[in-house]
Amino acid sequence: MLDGILWVCRNILLAFYNFGYALSHPGLWLDWSDKQAIMRFVYYGGSVEFFFVIFTAFLVLTGIGLWRRRVMWGTVRLLEGMANGIGRAAAWFGLLMVLQQIMIVFLQRIFRVSEIGVGPFGYVFTKDLSWWSEELKLYNAAIVALCATYTFVQSGHVRVDLVYSEVSFRAKRVIDMLGALFFMMPVAVLIWMYSWFFMWRHLITPKPSASDTLERLLMKARAVRWNVETIGFSPNGFNGYFLFKVLLVAFTGLVFLQAIAFFYRSFLEFVEGEESAGKYLDRDSLGAGEEAYEGTH
Repeated sequence: MLDGILWVCRNILLAFYNFGYALSHPGLWLDWSDKQAIMRFVYYGGSVEFFFVIFTAFLVLTGIGLWRRRVMWGTVRLLEGMANGIGRAAAWFGLLMVLQQIMIVFLQRIFRVSEIGVGPFGYVFTKDLSWWSEELKLYNAAIVALCATYTFVQSGHVRVDLVYSEVSFRAKRVIDMLGALFFMMPVAVLIWMYSWFFMWRHLITPKPSASDTLERLLMKARAVRWNVETIGFSPNGFNGYFLFKVLLVAFTGLVFLQAIAFFYRSFLEFVEGEESAGKYLDRDSLGAGEEAYEGTH
């Protein structure tokens, strides 16, 4: 037990030393013309140091929130507001997806067009019709990745339970806190550790690995070059599949932040009681008849 505590303390200290050194020398990792800076950015984005810095920041923020409850409520409002804002903006991809699909059908079936060119700023971007058709997958992925936390805030995810609906209000909040701490956060961290390097393996070469040390990545930096994935599933199909990897990283980060917000909200509602349920919660309204809809949802 003592060895484990000492190991955690040692890694926290090393994390702040290494991460602090990197932050105090921004030229080491923010100069994109420097190959070693790219590799440092790749390393620290999925490193143990980064994890312990975030973990310690979470503990410090939680401590401040316990001392000043309004700070914790402010954090909840900020993170939930960010999830709502991003989700509401990304939801427009649904309309764009429908309009683009209608356009493709009309141009392909009625006018027999094989290419579509777009040039609103003088630069004409022309691609085969199959490219535009396959691009619809990106819109769908953006909706899933960027609207997941928005849907969570809006309580739109399907909940299947045998116990939760029958327990008391405070017991529900305990279940929510445990779920955020032991399910949402660990899974988000695990996915981040893999998706971060998965994304960079499709952006640069030689390909970085999650098991690479900083020294090994700096050695690879001698031969590093941008190699953005542009391979499509068909000869004239959509070739921007690296964007799916970027969306995966964005999705994971949003889930982790929402886990913090959900933990804080559950704790605050547990402490303050039922009168605080839904406090500051910004949910969209369906207008007249919403209650009837919610009753059958």
